[in-house]
Amino acid sequence: MLLKLIFVILMIMFLSLQAELWFGDGSLAHKTELENLLTKQSEENKRLKEKNEDLIKKISSLKDSSSSIEEIAREDLGMVRNNEVFYLVTEDEGEQNDDSP
Repeated sequence: MLLKLIFVILMIMFLSLQAELWFGDGSLAHKTELENLLTKQSEENKRLKEKNEDLIKKISSLKDSSSSIEEIAREDLGMVRNNEVFYLVTEDEGEQNDDSP
């Protein structure tokens, strides 16, 4: 009788450990999911690191030369120098849709 009771207790313990292995927080599926998340986060970190390096280069360039500041002012802010003429060339929609006889 005692041997059967010990066997039943050991089987219950074994099955609970197996259930934890396959379905619990330390399960193989959970481990795979965490590995996938780690891979995605590593890729995101790499992308952000490259972006930070580009920003550091841009900041360094802005600190070292005024031509970089001028370039950004011209491109982003549309600034022009005194006595400088700025021409903006666009496509004329009238030429594209010329339906006149």
